[in-house]
Amino acid sequence: MATITLHGNTIHTLGTLPSAGNNAQNFTLTKGDLSTATLEDYKGKKVVMNIFPSIDTGTCATSVREFNKKAAELDNTVVLCISKDLPFAQARFCGAEGIENVEMLSDFRDGNFGKTYQVEFTDGPLQSLHSRAIVVLDENGKVIHTEQVPEIVDEPNYSAAIDALENA
Repeated sequence: MATITLHGNTIHTLGTLPSAGNNAQNFTLTKGDLSTATLEDYKGKKVVMNIFPSIDTGTCATSVREFNKKAAELDNTVVLCISKDLPFAQARFCGAEGIENVEMLSDFRDGNFGKTYQVEFTDGPLQSLHSRAIVVLDENGKVIHTEQVPEIVDEPNYSAAIDALENA
């Protein structure tokens, strides 16, 4: 289990992120049009998984905006913004913000992504939502970088994720 904080108060996730060098586990998530997306859909591309609790919080929204800017400059790379928000809420946010360089994906149906990637909170006020984390994959689906953000209200290290992509 990972121990992180929410405004300095300890909370926990199911476990730890996948280790660099391991193959990423497959997932099934829901797109804005309610169709499904799996890891196989992104085969041959580098992938940044921007994982967070809810698009309706300030830091989560900021991370989507930041990765939207950075994704426009990346070759053969897709940024997946993953939360348990309903696809309708994700689409509303993207429409209002002009977000078009990232893909919003929802784990609302069964929560299996949060369990598989061990980012689901097991206690505290955000229990059952996802923690803030980054998982970066190379074109072959191998994990090349992860970050479990230690304080949930803090932003991820965008530069470290981009550096991992550029050095893959």
